[in-house]
Amino acid sequence: MKTLKDKKILITGASKRIGREFALAAAREGAFIFLHYSTSEEEARKTQQDIREAGGECERFQADFRDPQQAIPIFEKIFAAHEMHALVNNASIFMQNTLRDATLHDWDVHHAINLTMPFLLTQTYANSPCSTSGRIINILDWRALRPGKDHFAYTISKAGLVALTEASALSLAPAFQVNGLALGAILPPSDGGDTSNIIKQVPAGRWANLDELTRTFLFLLTAPQYITGEIIHVDGGRHLV
Repeated sequence: MKTLKDKKILITGASKRIGREFALAAAREGAFIFLHYSTSEEEARKTQQDIREAGGECERFQADFRDPQQAIPIFEKIFAAHEMHALVNNASIFMQNTLRDATLHDWDVHHAINLTMPFLLTQTYANSPCSTSGRIINILDWRALRPGKDHFAYTISKAGLVALTEASALSLAPAFQVNGLALGAILPPSDGGDTSNIIKQVPAGRWANLDELTRTFLFLLTAPQYITGEIIHVDGGRHLV
């Protein structure tokens, strides 16, 4: 029996990489996927096609998160028309910079995509008359809870998303459950950075299997309502080192 049959789930940044895996996993369990993408239209079409060929249902739509004021009205219409089982804040930008060389543009674009849009989407979802209860899953990074000096603007924006997760869990209880997945070595980084030393620092000694990620994701989509404000690390123990 499919655990998410006829449940509607909105996933941001779901055209490729981890977002695509989330969309496919939920669709296989019977969910109707609202697939957001920003610039990857070809990949979004392919993911939508794959979902449909697997027997699932999917509606795709585009919004540029670099301009939150222009993007959020698109979501307001969707939330006003559909009762959502879950919102998954997955869309993210990941660029290399340090405190010394990060530009204001680097800072602004990371915060717009990684933090401002999740805030606005959480607010819009919670205020929607169609969805008086539901689940929110924020996709985090282990380094957001152990900030370092690399990927500076990204890390600070994700640390803000950790705070948003916990504050939202308090603010929206008991109607909404808000949790996070803090990821580690799942896929090679999108910025094309060196990966040779990544696994050396992971206690598990390997990259994650995508099945390990999607099973944890599906758990949060179906977990007891008593679980909220939780950050689950899927990083092979990297945050402990």
